[in-house]
Amino acid sequence: MASTTTPLLERADAALAAKNTVEAERLYKEVLGTSSGSTTDTSVQQQQVRDQEKALVKLGELYRDQKNAQALSTVISQSRAFMASTTAKAKTAKLIRSLLDFFAAIPDSQDVLKQTLVENIEWAKKEKRIFLKHSLETRLVGLYIDTLAYRPALAMIDTLLTELKRLDDKMILTEVHLLESRVYRGIGSWAKAKAALTSSRTAANAIYCPPLLQAQLDLQSGVLHAEDKDYTTAYSYFFEAFEGLENNIGGEDKKGDGKEALGALKYMLLCKVMLNLPEDVNNLLTIKLATRYAHSRDVESMRAIARAHQDRNLQEFERVLREYRAELSSDPTIRSHLASLYDNLLEQNLLRIIEPYSTVEIAHVAELVGQERQGVEAKLSQMILDKVFHGVLDQGRGCLLVFDEPEVDKAYGAAIETLEEVGKVVQSLYAKVRFSFWLGWSRAGWDADVGYV
Repeated sequence: MASTTTPLLERADAALAAKNTVEAERLYKEVLGTSSGSTTDTSVQQQQVRDQEKALVKLGELYRDQKNAQALSTVISQSRAFMASTTAKAKTAKLIRSLLDFFAAIPDSQDVLKQTLVENIEWAKKEKRIFLKHSLETRLVGLYIDTLAYRPALAMIDTLLTELKRLDDKMILTEVHLLESRVYRGIGSWAKAKAALTSSRTAANAIYCPPLLQAQLDLQSGVLHAEDKDYTTAYSYFFEAFEGLENNIGGEDKKGDGKEALGALKYMLLCKVMLNLPEDVNNLLTIKLATRYAHSRDVESMRAIARAHQDRNLQEFERVLREYRAELSSDPTIRSHLASLYDNLLEQNLLRIIEPYSTVEIAHVAELVGQERQGVEAKLSQMILDKVFHGVLDQGRGCLLVFDEPEVDKAYGAAIETLEEVGKVVQSLYAKVRFSFWLGWSRAGWDADVGYV
């Protein structure tokens, strides 16, 4: 007896190929709604289950292409009923994860995805599907991090770590510790972020670490080294991460859009700029893996930043920040380091302007540097306190008084060194006298009645 779902599935595929999405959707739903209990033939039942699994994935792809997040969520919820009774646990988990991956291609679908994950976690908990529950909770933590919801992310991570350490599941433990590091980095707790990353690497060393996960570990390591201003080490980690992410596009990277690889490439370019090597930016873009991104807007933004930094042009730097606001401000790592770079560039421009003066009006300095007077005054005050140069702000006259660097009187240093040496001589003499006194006392002899005589 032939399966009744196979012809329906073929008709649905044909309708989809003919761009008749309405008919294809109806037929896929009809396949999913077919009961496998209508026949007792085991081979027919197995074929119906396979057809339903295919129809489920096809329907998910259809809603993904239509950018219909709510319909995709509904399909996942409705499919749990037949998957729970006809599909193995491992296959069910794979199907649900595959359907959830489709949300990545749908813009502004975070809220729907979050609700879908919560519902599926509750279902997995009820059905005692522990590994599926952990996988979905890990995905939900990542979603919390993407939406900057760090408090619920930390609460879920604490619960996950307790359960995973009891089960000794090193793979998910590696992922959760990595997410924990990202959370602590997001809230600015760098010491805890490094500790979590160390725990993640320790767990990864005990298992085979997939290339995509290894690339994500390298990426996080590079971010933390960059925060410590160790841009050379950070660059090496970013390069390893870029190679791993680029080589896995279409493999483990289900999105296949190279977004993470492009992010790693931007970090590499940022390190070159922060190392005062902006001329290396163009050379870096000629390597084979980077050529596909060379003309993207994200890379163009970093190339423009490198040119402005190389020319020490503050106005050009500000123009680039305005023109590429979306590309440069959306990533907190790039945003924070560019803020530091802008501060250094402003400082260099101010030093160049005030160098020939002993007294200069603050308004004139602000005009030359192209900044507001109040901001320039605050920056000059900070530079004086940091001893970048020696001077005083005369706010009454609105002027900056620049002093020559005071000469250090070497007599004070020489006097201190002399006193230290004299102190050593006195200590040496005192030790010798004390030893001589003890030696004479010990040679005097001993009398039983009067003691030493």
